[in-house]
Amino acid sequence: MKKIEQVFREILHQAIEKKNFRLTQMELSEKLGFSLSTINLAVKKLEKMNSIKIEKMSFKIIDVKKILYYWASFRNLEKDIIYKTRAEMPVREIEKLMPNIIYGGYSGYKFKFKKVEADYSEVYVYADENELEIIKKRFPANNKNPNLFILKKDENMKEMSLGQIFADLWNLKQWYASDFLKGLEEAFLRKENLQEVRALPFTNQKKASGKEGRMTFREKNE
Repeated sequence: MKKIEQVFREILHQAIEKKNFRLTQMELSEKLGFSLSTINLAVKKLEKMNSIKIEKMSFKIIDVKKILYYWASFRNLEKDIIYKTRAEMPVREIEKLMPNIIYGGYSGYKFKFKKVEADYSEVYVYADENELEIIKKRFPANNKNPNLFILKKDENMKEMSLGQIFADLWNLKQWYASDFLKGLEEAFLRKENLQEVRALPFTNQKKASGKEGRMTFREKNE
């Protein structure tokens, strides 16, 4: 995952999970281990789209949803896949056989919210090199249609965040990803502090064509 994406993920994590809407570039640099120039590049992009406000000693997050959509729009999930195979067993059994990985995609949603929005057939997880070797032994490679996808875990990924789940679900191709996205959108609306974050309601997004209504997952890919 690109460094700039990790910066966006941390900013979203602070706002959504931590309810911390004021950050400094220095603290992001120290936390993520990135140069100030890398942090500044990410911050400038967010300032340009008016999703943050630069203040004298810090910056304020003013539009979480703009950041979410921006990241999701260029997230390249396929490039992060380092291994894929097919396991002839239910997804629940696949998940049980995982080592100390971080669940993403539909599994990440399930373990985060203790529910699912639809039955799903694919498992996406983030793993480092050691975990990947264990997975390869338990789920050998084959030429069948894959249902297990391993994505490269970066050093700053300690847990699955809501922002990461959103960006990944947005880029999954299965039709039922839209059901999970809808559930996640509703969760954001419940968690959102409207006194701090200006809302761009998910239910009132406009398509590029100018049509009113929520942009569905299928429409997004048209």
